[in-house]
Amino acid sequence: MTQTTATATHRRVFVDKQSPDAYRALTATAEAVRGVAAAAGLDRLLVELINIRVSQLNTCAFCLNLHTRSALRAGETTQRLGVLPAWRDTELFTPRERAALALAEATTRPEDADAQSAAYDLARSALSDDEISAVIWVAITMNAFNRVSVMSKHPVRSSAVVPSA
Repeated sequence: MTQTTATATHRRVFVDKQSPDAYRALTATAEAVRGVAAAAGLDRLLVELINIRVSQLNTCAFCLNLHTRSALRAGETTQRLGVLPAWRDTELFTPRERAALALAEATTRPEDADAQSAAYDLARSALSDDEISAVIWVAITMNAFNRVSVMSKHPVRSSAVVPSA
């Protein structure tokens, strides 16, 4: 890291620490959304796929690290995580997962009205109203956490494990 980058990074305000009441409210919202997702029948792996895909679109290294680890602990495969940015080009994701991923992308990038309409049509064919609402709330919440981490420049610490020979 260059001196300029290090200085710029050091000068960032960790908004979660600077305004803890606001961050606690965001965390409480995330807890409520987890409950909505579970009640709608979204399993933990699908929620983590949404979290990861939204974080990829927002280039949030901190959240990508956190949710990739969570997905792996929940049983997700490295193959599916590796191809997640190209999910449309594989057969590794179910129609339900595809619908959720498309809707999460449309929620993250609402400026593309055509993509938003196509995503909603796909969601209607594979998800219930409760699931559609839950997917949108998961994506909204992940987008908010991405903004907190990106603007705070939360660091990603190495957790490298040396592979066995």
